[in-house]
Amino acid sequence: MKIALGQINPTVGDFSGNAAKIIRFSLEARSAGAELILFPELSVSGYPPRDLVENSLFVTRCRATVEKIAAETMGISVICGTVTPAQSESGKKAMNSACLLRDGRIDFTQSKMLLPTYDVFDEMRNFAPALSQKLLNCCGKQMALTICEDAWNDKRFWNQRMYGIDPVEELVRAGANFVLNISASPFWLGKRELRHDMVAAIAKNQKVPVAMVNQVGGNDSLVFDGSSLVIAPDGKVIAQGKSFEEDLIYFDTETLTGDMHPQICGEEASAYHALVLGTRDYVHKCGFERAIIGLSGGIDSALTAAIAVDALGPENIIGVGLPGPYSSRGSIEDARELAQNLEIRFELLPIQDLYSAACRALEPIFTGLPPDVSEENIQSRARGLLLMGMSNKLGALVLSTGNKSELAVGYCTLYGDMVGGLAIISDVPKTLVYRLSEYVNLGRQVIPKNTMSKAPSAELRADQKDSDSLPPYDVLDAILEDYVEESSSAEQIARVNNFDPELVRKVIRMVERSEYKRQQAAPGIKISAKAFGSGRRFPIAAKSEL
Repeated sequence: MKIALGQINPTVGDFSGNAAKIIRFSLEARSAGAELILFPELSVSGYPPRDLVENSLFVTRCRATVEKIAAETMGISVICGTVTPAQSESGKKAMNSACLLRDGRIDFTQSKMLLPTYDVFDEMRNFAPALSQKLLNCCGKQMALTICEDAWNDKRFWNQRMYGIDPVEELVRAGANFVLNISASPFWLGKRELRHDMVAAIAKNQKVPVAMVNQVGGNDSLVFDGSSLVIAPDGKVIAQGKSFEEDLIYFDTETLTGDMHPQICGEEASAYHALVLGTRDYVHKCGFERAIIGLSGGIDSALTAAIAVDALGPENIIGVGLPGPYSSRGSIEDARELAQNLEIRFELLPIQDLYSAACRALEPIFTGLPPDVSEENIQSRARGLLLMGMSNKLGALVLSTGNKSELAVGYCTLYGDMVGGLAIISDVPKTLVYRLSEYVNLGRQVIPKNTMSKAPSAELRADQKDSDSLPPYDVLDAILEDYVEESSSAEQIARVNNFDPELVRKVIRMVERSEYKRQQAAPGIKISAKAFGSGRRFPIAAKSEL
């Protein structure tokens, strides 16, 4: 039997658009001779729908859309993910389900049993879990039809399991000779490799082929990489989809052969493509076409601009130089050179008059007090004022340019450099910013040499350097990775890295004191195992004695 995997990019709530994709891919697969096509988890509604499923009309629209898809895909069986009503006794309104559409009707429904509640996931909030699952008889095979997390609990793969049951194992024990998994598995660096190893372990441990179709695209902070897989019982990959783009692949259940489409390899390439895809989908799915970026001449804004150009096209990007009283001539020239290299529109809006006017207005209150961070932040907020003014007038989204290292320790200004609708590189540590910038420059010099080589500076006071306030970025990023992503203690971090314990404790205090800033920041694009945002939930008003 020839089976197709429809790796599509759905939009949450876009029932007509998602249905059109599913129908188009299904008819193409039917023309190619496929008998069955699989689509990702919640492909009808888009994933994650979050509290939209509390609206009964949303659930009703899912049912109507599935029936429409069934009526228009005669001649091929279709499995798609959707929201279905929950039993009233569950206390929830909805279930995360997979429907088999055959002969113009819904022929089989299977609901998700394992509902994740860790990191960015909160499915127990919205869905009722399935209490049991059944085998699917399709095209001469006894199929184990599972949904994403249902496949993430193999006791022979995980040292510690999060659930007491393994749906795949139970269905194979009941007689399944093929495992199908429809997924919306978000990307982070290392996730594809983990996903491959896990699926291969299931195939080898259960001695059955496993086909996993994964969503692609960006929805809010999450990026889905696709990279769909089919793995034979010996652990060999027999079919795979592309990374970070829609794809349609085929495989044969008897010969265990299939399409092998190229995937993006390497950490820098994977991170960059994820950021481009996440930016493009966030901007477009929020109804914008154009973006505005404040160009300081520094490496963070340069990388942000390069990503934005690849995501939206140079004709849709406006770079704005915003020199202040401490901006160097070189920084202005670097910003202009970057704009020329990227072939984007460039505007120069000095902030000196705004800054001076604000200082004059505050002079009666500031008299007798020494200059400090207050004056620095006024400069940053003057820039934010101009960028947001342009955003309102031109209908373009401001992209903020702060990196993860700065956001972690609060080296950023609320309502200043933090303004914007999307913080593209807020999950990119400073050391990775440099590596991604080198990746951008592989083909040609896009980011100016001077931008790459000069010492980082906010240029908010004379001769200012980031190193005046922060440890070297290689040290800072090592501490942050261990503390934020691994939840290591100060003592563990100091001992493993041979760092000064007091320095480590100082950095951790900066992280904890900056929670109030992060919770007011623009959404970012998650590319790490632990990003700031919905996957890391800490109180603001708290005192740490750890």
